[in-house]
Amino acid sequence: MKKTILITGANGQLGTDLVHLVDASSYEVVAFTKQGLDITDYPVVEETIQRIKPDWILHAAAYTNVEAAEDEGKAMNWLVNATGTENVAKAAKQAGAKMIYVSTDYVFDGTKTTEYEVTDQVNPLNEYGKAKLAGEQAVQNILSEDGYVIRTSWVFGVHGNNFVYTMMKLAETRSELNVVADQFGRPTFSEDLARFMLYLVGDFKIPGGVYHFSNDESCSWYEFATEILADTTTTVNACNSDAFPQKAKRPVQSILSLSSLKNTGFTIATWNDALNRFKNISKTTQRN
Repeated sequence: MKKTILITGANGQLGTDLVHLVDASSYEVVAFTKQGLDITDYPVVEETIQRIKPDWILHAAAYTNVEAAEDEGKAMNWLVNATGTENVAKAAKQAGAKMIYVSTDYVFDGTKTTEYEVTDQVNPLNEYGKAKLAGEQAVQNILSEDGYVIRTSWVFGVHGNNFVYTMMKLAETRSELNVVADQFGRPTFSEDLARFMLYLVGDFKIPGGVYHFSNDESCSWYEFATEILADTTTTVNACNSDAFPQKAKRPVQSILSLSSLKNTGFTIATWNDALNRFKNISKTTQRN
């Protein structure tokens, strides 16, 4: 008998990749968009998950507007990322399902000079990071060993709005771009993140807990942008963060240690390799 996977946020950047990559011959897949399942409505979430009784819930639904989360989007940020995640975790517990929740490097304050381990002290600087941390805590407290938290960073994918597309779009009309060079992290190709989530589902020996996932090797936003636009005539200039004042404070250094990821046996590519694959896929998608 096939195991059942329930996916939330199925039309988002990560959710779309999950839907495309899951092996329908091996799993029964039930995918919900925001319109199909309002995770902020607990009675609806409980009824839906009890009816489907999934073996796994891949929780990709999220509020991701980091800037708006500081003010006009603050209530929605907490409602979706904290309360919504808690709702899904409670329903998963009742249905006996395992759950994978995607969190963020923004749970850290960026003061550490070396890579962040999964066991390091959390201290989010902005409302988005605080709400995502609350979601982490709900998953761990409610589901214990059946809960999986994956912290990721600098996500880009073919099916969403992200930094890579922004740089490419700006390069169409500008000969020069200024990009911050004093913030460091690891880019993450959403397709690779989706593959790791499905890898966890397929290997029942991997225990629940907190994992860090991104593509290998780190960079600054400036270095990332330079590589994105390497095949264009646009010049990328390095600048400091204070050149672009933002409402939400970001960690200066949020490089996630990948030791927890590599201990699972999953093979991860460098972000340069992932970016090249992204470019090839996006070109094919545009032609079609």
